Amino acid sequence: MRVMGVGFSIALAFGNTIGVGILRLPGSVAAALHDPVLVIAVWVIGGVYALLGAVSVAELAAMTPLSGGFYVFSRRAFGPRFGFAVGWNDWLATSVTCAYVSLTAVDFLGALVPSVAAHPQATAIALIALFTAINWVGVRSGGAVQNMVSGLVGLMLVGLAVACFFLPAPAGAALGHAGPAGSPIRFTAAVITGLIVALRTVLVTYDGWYGAIYMSEETVDPGRSLPRAVIGCAALVMALYVLINLGYLHALPLAQLSTSKLPAADVAARIFPTGGAVFVTVVSLLTVLGLLNAMVLCAPRVIYALARDTARARQVTQVGKGGTPQVATAISMGLAVLLVLSGSLEQLVSVAAVFFVMNFVFSYTALFTLRFREPEAERPFRAWGFPVSTGIVLIGSGIFLVLTAREDPRSAVIAAGLLLLSQPAYIWANRRGGKAQA
Repeated sequence: MRVMGVGFSIALAFGNTIGVGILRLPGSVAAALHDPVLVIAVWVIGGVYALLGAVSVAELAAMTPLSGGFYVFSRRAFGPRFGFAVGWNDWLATSVTCAYVSLTAVDFLGALVPSVAAHPQATAIALIALFTAINWVGVRSGGAVQNMVSGLVGLMLVGLAVACFFLPAPAGAALGHAGPAGSPIRFTAAVITGLIVALRTVLVTYDGWYGAIYMSEETVDPGRSLPRAVIGCAALVMALYVLINLGYLHALPLAQLSTSKLPAADVAARIFPTGGAVFVTVVSLLTVLGLLNAMVLCAPRVIYALARDTARARQVTQVGKGGTPQVATAISMGLAVLLVLSGSLEQLVSVAAVFFVMNFVFSYTALFTLRFREPEAERPFRAWGFPVSTGIVLIGSGIFLVLTAREDPRSAVIAAGLLLLSQPAYIWANRRGGKAQA
């Protein structure tokens, strides 16, 4: 059911990207760099990196307009067995994210309505049930909620950033080099280390621009709409993040920004002396609710795609009158509820982060593979600057994966184990009459 246009696809990707990180992490970036010019430069570099990734994924999405996210790219490039492993892990990661985000939403909702904080698991499950019900009705209802929430979040963040420039700049908040006037930035070992730390932080906040690829089959004219959505989202988020950080740097002394755990709250306190904390809490709540709705939309599409391509799970592909894969939605949200009840999500969230980085590595490798193996395939969109653009993000993703594994080897080992465990699941899912498909 192709009913969603570019606007919804951008809203989905936007909701999948914008999180509480942009409200919290600018302080960490400033602390790592101690220079306004470098701060803005890192946010721009992160945005350019996201754009390079977006143009690469845009080619894959346009030439393979099937719902299921990164799974469909890996299946086409590397075969059904490897593709199943990627899809299996992507489904687990999105379901884990759904559970974690629902509990995060309870934290912010509890700040506004303290009574709900007494029952975090029950409230989180109620939120999952609410958004599941909305999306169960049909794709249009889920899309309408996504458009509304993403629009509200975007307007509130832009409003916060623009309001910063109407405040008198305090001492130490000038946008310029923090050292003596006219002195150049010296790239010492400490500065380079700070740049690396800051860039890794920034790249985390840009993650999510690919959200539209999970619903390719529900997108009108996907060959044109999907590239516009993923590239448009990356560009939109980049512009928003740079604007927000310019606003923070104008409204707060650099020393204060560098030590702030929640710069948005500090800025809002200057703009709204009596309601700044409430404003930031509302924005934070809306961002995580937008992400929750995006996860409720995306996770079922992955298991739907896996079921469509296997022998034993075709019943999971049942679609309701409104276009929602209802069985897949029930299974995915059932898993999310079980994860909420487990009471221990921190380790699984770390594992999910490893999976998401793996998805990038597999996808960029898939683009190289398909360019070589299927040079004559129809490509409604071709990645700008290929192979250099894709090579940059492939190398960057590989480095990021190695660094993640070094810093959190336990999560990396668990992720590798789950990747291997997907193979018995693949064999079972593809058995026909006692024989497994190749």
